[in-house]
Amino acid sequence: MPTTPSLRDLEHNEAFVERHIGPNDAEIAHMLRVVGHDSLDAMTDAIVPASIRSKDPLALPPSLTEVDALARIRAIADRNEVFRSFIGQGYYGTHTPNVILRNILENPAWYTAYTPYQAEISQGRMEALINFQTMVAELTGMEIANASLLDEATAAAEAMTLAKRSSRSKSNVFFVSKNVHPQTLEVLRTRADGLGIELHVGDDADAASVESYGVLLQYPDTFGRIHAYKALVEAVHARGGLVAVATDLLALTLIAAPGEWGADIVVGNTQRFGVPFGFGGPHAAFMACRDAYKRSMPGRLIGVSVDAEGNPAYRLTLQTREQHIRREKATSNICTAQVLLAVMASMYAVYHGPDGLVRIARRTHRLAAILAASLRKCGVAVGADFFDTLHVVDVDAADIHARAAKVGINLRKIDATSVGISLDETTTRDDVVALAQLFDAQVDDIDALDSDTGDALPASLLRQSKFMRHPVFNSHHSEHELLRYMRALADRDLAMDRTMIPLGSCTMKLNATAEMIPVTWPEFGNLHPLAPAGQTSGYQELVDGLESMLAEITGYDAVSFQPNSGAQGEFAGLMAIRAWHQSRGEGHRDICLIPESAHGTNPASAQMCGMTVVVTRCDANGNVDVEDIRAKAAKHADRLAAIMITYPSTHGVFEEDVVEICEIVHAHGGQVYTDGANMNALVGVARPGKWGSDVSHLNLHKTFCIPHGGGGPGVGPCAVRSHLAPFLPRAFGGEGGGMVSAATHGSASILPISWMYIALMGAGGLRKATQVALLNANYVAKKLEPHYETLYTGRNGLVAHECILDLRPLKDATGIGAEDVAKRLIDFGFHAPTLSFPVAGTLMVEPTESESQHELDRFIDAMIQIRDEIRAVEEGKLDREDNPLRHAPHTAAQVSASEWTHAYPRELAAFPLASLRLQKYWPPVARVDNVHGDKNVFCSCIPVGSPDEEPEAFSEPDVV
Repeated sequence: MPTTPSLRDLEHNEAFVERHIGPNDAEIAHMLRVVGHDSLDAMTDAIVPASIRSKDPLALPPSLTEVDALARIRAIADRNEVFRSFIGQGYYGTHTPNVILRNILENPAWYTAYTPYQAEISQGRMEALINFQTMVAELTGMEIANASLLDEATAAAEAMTLAKRSSRSKSNVFFVSKNVHPQTLEVLRTRADGLGIELHVGDDADAASVESYGVLLQYPDTFGRIHAYKALVEAVHARGGLVAVATDLLALTLIAAPGEWGADIVVGNTQRFGVPFGFGGPHAAFMACRDAYKRSMPGRLIGVSVDAEGNPAYRLTLQTREQHIRREKATSNICTAQVLLAVMASMYAVYHGPDGLVRIARRTHRLAAILAASLRKCGVAVGADFFDTLHVVDVDAADIHARAAKVGINLRKIDATSVGISLDETTTRDDVVALAQLFDAQVDDIDALDSDTGDALPASLLRQSKFMRHPVFNSHHSEHELLRYMRALADRDLAMDRTMIPLGSCTMKLNATAEMIPVTWPEFGNLHPLAPAGQTSGYQELVDGLESMLAEITGYDAVSFQPNSGAQGEFAGLMAIRAWHQSRGEGHRDICLIPESAHGTNPASAQMCGMTVVVTRCDANGNVDVEDIRAKAAKHADRLAAIMITYPSTHGVFEEDVVEICEIVHAHGGQVYTDGANMNALVGVARPGKWGSDVSHLNLHKTFCIPHGGGGPGVGPCAVRSHLAPFLPRAFGGEGGGMVSAATHGSASILPISWMYIALMGAGGLRKATQVALLNANYVAKKLEPHYETLYTGRNGLVAHECILDLRPLKDATGIGAEDVAKRLIDFGFHAPTLSFPVAGTLMVEPTESESQHELDRFIDAMIQIRDEIRAVEEGKLDREDNPLRHAPHTAAQVSASEWTHAYPRELAAFPLASLRLQKYWPPVARVDNVHGDKNVFCSCIPVGSPDEEPEAFSEPDVV
């Protein structure tokens, strides 16, 4: 008789854990046999050193069903109160077009994609980013723009350092207008402190006389005023300084672009181009600058090259600027972008086009002008020369705010006698009436006021130049056309919705739909980051709960969510260490030990904090050299500030000596920073805060399921032990360390994803996820062992959550290298593993726990077939140069052409495995020429010409 399942068994089968973890129990048992262990616990004990293994389970609740978790977070969201926001200060209401909401923000084809390092399978998102760059460059009047930065305040900080690198002035002073947004000034103070830059904050007019290497202006300024700066810019240039300008793209549709009156660098935020407030983020900031500064410009830059067939193709350009190459000589630790949000903003511009943006801007300005006129009629003083923001003075501000609160309105709090009112795309006629009534003004007939009221834009600064003339901004204004355009771009890419992305160090795992759903709830999306605390109690509960969860998981005591990327988290952690030393009278401690295997952001972050990097060696097995650490810690004992280690190591192993390393560093007065990039191998198994580490950043966009979004958004909270807690980034206007991002809780609107993940998994599910991540990596390594050498292993010959496959011997024997294998994998429908990091000529594979045995076997079969092809080259059966690896990837156009000139058959090129005949991804371009792209830097929309006409972009090389 079959056994009737118990209620508990039936409830277990509803649990989310079994949805998140790819292999089922039978597959896990089979894979364990392959690896050589009879249980997940036995395998874990064989991999993880006993000295760090947690003895007790996590003190977290059991896993919830999706229904229950969504109900709980709905109750949290409902505690937020969404008022009509007119606070401004860099954040404005906007309408996200529904076609973009559904088909970009809520579409896994876009939000599960990885950073476009593999150009051939990233053409869609890179075209969207080229559109973004073109839009920004043309609106700002600059020559080149990057593919987005983290937020406006950190973009301004990057402008400060770009100006330092590029200016002819010998000064160490950076002048900042007192009229920049206050949160921008706070972030500038933090960044300047780490770099030893002297900030001079003053009136705009003083910028012409203060000796400085650079100047930051706000246009329009934080109070809404629009000033003419051309004469000031000329004065700064005359003494060798550079001028950076923080601006508003919507305003620039109506007023003169900064590049037209001499600005050198322009930064800002694209939030109001269709991206909700989100209580502060994520939003795509931007930087545009003169062409002369492009090699020093921080962040990602999409450029145009050609593929093997001579066709235009997009790629990341000038990658030599990146941290993994420049390391401690890097000028910025930014190694990401806000791609998903930049795509949204670019599609907003494509949808509305230049005429539509002007229409939105003009309507916003007209409403602001009408409101100003109504206030002036009743004797209220309002500033002149504005776009969308009124600075109302000589009023009882407390009374006005109290009146506003009663009718569900938030205004900007400036001081006791003035308030700010910022209108936007979402403002209605009824809003104008309600705002006027707060000041006892009556608006009886808006149309009459409209006809009697002139614009408030200064006539000398009206925009005369055209912008966004490329057809892409003038062809997709109907929903049908935009829908098809976005679908066409998505089809050119490979994302997690189609295939495993087995990237080592990047942890591309399931971003479950239930986790994503709360992100677009208005209770989370429509809160201004400066909304009064009484309206944001839901967010506070969410943040407090997530902090408690992460503290329990990591063994630390306090967490700041302000860092909006992993690199920002590193910076925040090191700045906390620096401040702690200073608080003890040991501010001279400035040496940071960093192993040579570390990710490049580590040394870049250390130098940004004013630390001197001392590199420590690794041994032949890829482990950090403990004796070298001991020697260098002793040598620099008087100045030792910290060590930065990655655990498990960047080489994918659990090193045995991590506790000893912590003891060595502490004995010599330093602190231990553990990079959290590989936390997916630790959750529920070991806790860094309990083995001796003092601080870690956590990549919520890796371990805790926030999706990568094609290269951002990310969240990099900083977790510390209690003695460092007072030095974590402070809330805006609060106590603590310096602010590192513009909003108190960084990219707050995506924190529900990680809250949901932890709630859905529970203590047991999180531990099992880690164990299966270890199992999947070891299964791949074991199955590929007869074909590829795994470069590094740990105890018992096992790896951690990732393995490094060494292609160097094959390259020596056949000329086929790791890049050829990476490109050939595209023909099998796979994104490549991490290429040539941390060891040149290798592939680093991280399958994560979300991949089923079927998907792992599919990848393994592809890698074995590729090894057979390499072997055919070794044996002379395939030509050393004319073989499917050297010419991969193969496009549909190539394999279906009337002429086939290769020495290997079309079938081998297109369908190397029979299973591919059932489901095949065709790359839109052949292999992209990286050298051509760097020698011919072109970073905006490709000009439209006749099919035989070579774009002007390729005719004037900019030689490296």
